[in-house]
Amino acid sequence: MGSYSSVQFCGIPQGKGPHTVGCTDLMSDHTIQGSFLRLFYPCVDGEEYEEAVWIPKREYYLGLADTLKLNRTIVDFIFSYYFGSVKCPAKMNAPFKPGDKYPLVIFSHGLGAFRTLYSAICIGLASQGIVVAAVEHRDESASATFYLRERSSADSCENDVDCEALEEVWLYNKSPKPGADEFPLRFEQVQKRADECLQALDLMLDINAGKPVTNALSSNFDWSLLKDSIDDQKAAVAGHSFGAATAIKALGRDSRFR
Repeated sequence: MGSYSSVQFCGIPQGKGPHTVGCTDLMSDHTIQGSFLRLFYPCVDGEEYEEAVWIPKREYYLGLADTLKLNRTIVDFIFSYYFGSVKCPAKMNAPFKPGDKYPLVIFSHGLGAFRTLYSAICIGLASQGIVVAAVEHRDESASATFYLRERSSADSCENDVDCEALEEVWLYNKSPKPGADEFPLRFEQVQKRADECLQALDLMLDINAGKPVTNALSSNFDWSLLKDSIDDQKAAVAGHSFGAATAIKALGRDSRFR
């Protein structure tokens, strides 16, 4: 993505494990109540699958600008120039590699981040044979995230064959008001974040059990390949910064996390 050419950038490092890594996005429900995550996993190697774009939409640049309290136009230009074409060493929608029982990690991003920002960590884990579900939180702690809603009759596009029935609704980072106590906001957010981690765990275990997957995002990924491929006795939750606080909260709520 990005409107400008990407200059040379050291890039996202390759995983050091024996597995080729794939990734795919899953939005289990198009509403704000659904799970939204990027899954990193050991995949079948194939040259026909392209590497995933690191920052998939320019709205994330705008959200980062808001989080950093910088001008959106300037940040969009700079980030697009430096990072607009940066890709991850993970094959987008490549087939899952069955045959083993893989451990599962639910990963929670930090304050002002989003599901793809920690791709280096997630790819490293997946290359070692771990399935990683990187949650994108909808508690307004992400720099940006989105859900989908049905178009209103006023926004209908009956004569446009390329028009989608659902449209993106973006949420941006919410900061405390100047001079206000930050604790109440962060306390409320960490509760919701823990809920979303448990929801992601439920979703992944349902997929492991062979239950059908509804994905609001367009994808040709075959979720049935994950059936009986996750070791539910080796499910963990991890995160960075505010995500680490989220992980601790989730650990205290659900004994399925080891």
